[in-house]
Amino acid sequence: MRWRGTPLCQEQELVPIVEPEVLMDGSHTIERCEEVTGSVLHAVFHALFEQGVALEGILLKPNMVLAGKQCARQASIEEVAIATLRCLRRHAPAAVPGIVFLSGGQNARLATAHLNAINRLPGPKPWKISFSYGRALQDPALEAWHGRDENLAAGQQALYRRARSNGAASVGTYTDEMEMASPSADDPPHRRDWRDD
Repeated sequence: MRWRGTPLCQEQELVPIVEPEVLMDGSHTIERCEEVTGSVLHAVFHALFEQGVALEGILLKPNMVLAGKQCARQASIEEVAIATLRCLRRHAPAAVPGIVFLSGGQNARLATAHLNAINRLPGPKPWKISFSYGRALQDPALEAWHGRDENLAAGQQALYRRARSNGAASVGTYTDEMEMASPSADDPPHRRDWRDD
């Protein structure tokens, strides 16, 4: 498991990023994802306690609570936000200073919209909630750049727009208007099967 080196990181005065992930692959419902994510988080924090990890010195990088890609009913943005925050409130200790979501295969705009909705929900959030996206941050830039020198500025601009949108979502101020000048952030066809975040 990825958190086994956590005590060693802290001994070296490094901040470990603990990354438990429930994949979007499959036909499971959002309810099943919430149940499994809760069980995984429970097991992770039990193991961290057993290893004497100082929770105040870690970042948690979990999945959002999502229906599987093949599920017939995909949850709304609001449903994802509510289920994700409810799961975190039940299973992530308040001592953890930050939760930085992985995108887990979501397209760029949807990952941003989900993060924004989570941050806009009322009620207690004892952790800073932000992002640590791979694919959902890089895909629009890679698609705009396409490996060509003449597209370098377009790739840089696409990365800037995604970072700006995700920064706004981290404080609940992202809007659809921020996307108007952006090219499509849907999964580019040549990268749909990559899992790099």
